[in-house]
Amino acid sequence: MAATHGDNHRATADRTLATRNLLTFDGRGPGQATEVLGDPTHADHIAVLVPGSDTSLDTYARFHRTAAALYKAAHRTNPRTAVIAWLGYKTPATVSTTVTTTTRADQAAPQLRAFIRQLRGITPTPTTHITLLCHSYGSVVCARSAPTLPVDDIVLLGSPGTAADTVAALHTPTRVWAARGSKDWVAHVPHIRADLLLATVGFGTDPVSHAFGARVFDAADADHSGYFTPGSVSLANLARITLGETSEVTHG
Repeated sequence: MAATHGDNHRATADRTLATRNLLTFDGRGPGQATEVLGDPTHADHIAVLVPGSDTSLDTYARFHRTAAALYKAAHRTNPRTAVIAWLGYKTPATVSTTVTTTTRADQAAPQLRAFIRQLRGITPTPTTHITLLCHSYGSVVCARSAPTLPVDDIVLLGSPGTAADTVAALHTPTRVWAARGSKDWVAHVPHIRADLLLATVGFGTDPVSHAFGARVFDAADADHSGYFTPGSVSLANLARITLGETSEVTHG
């Protein structure tokens, strides 16, 4: 259909996805997809990646690379690891008013909750370790979903904030981690929040601040798109968290 309508870029992206292991696919509009690397039905550890702004089927190759990098790093230590790239919501544009509000995150939260519950239902044992890794605006989605998510760890990467002032305000017993690389431009986003008539603008407390209360880990000099760079300090720590090796995580 994309080719018929002259959208060769989308047609190429769709053909590439057709070679992948997909749980879900929706080619309408910006598109949505859920890709699996590894076998979650036999995994001891599962990581679910939630992307940030400007992620769509047209830019999916970038999102796939992050998932593949984590899968390779974690699988090297424990082959019974699976990674899931969850593009299950309509992400906001980086340059837009939507990206400054929780609206898209609030819309996405029920879908993420439902997916994690379904995932928990197919894991080999109730103790299978599930980690939610949330990048940029994806951290807002995870925060809005947090109170009822049956996961073991939530990781906030390059987060502009979560619309919660503290980890306690997320109302979750789950371990919450946060990291920001020294070259990440999101450090310059003002950490304010204002409740307006139709929406909440801004996301409040900096997730890597002492006041927020997350477990801050080292991401070295990662830029906003560099947290999953092969060989990086950040990726090594993300693999350790995914594998439950929390004592091995280096702190920021």
